[in-house]
Amino acid sequence: MSSYIIALMIGVSTFLGALGLAALIWGIKTGQFDDQAKFLDGARFDGEEELRDAVMMEEKKKAAKAKREKNYRPAD
Repeated sequence: MSSYIIALMIGVSTFLGALGLAALIWGIKTGQFDDQAKFLDGARFDGEEELRDAVMMEEKKKAAKAKREKNYRPAD
């Protein structure tokens, strides 16, 4: 490879890395990663009834998946 191509690759990768770092810093400064209500909602909606509902939904998903797999026939 010529030195021009290597210099171009280093320049482009440095630019993309700086762009990613700038996006990360912007996200942190603007609060994109802050989840203020996560713990409050977790405590508020974590009762027995909600857990039963979650278990029932998981069972329905497993039953639907098993039904799809049972009826699956490969193409001829």
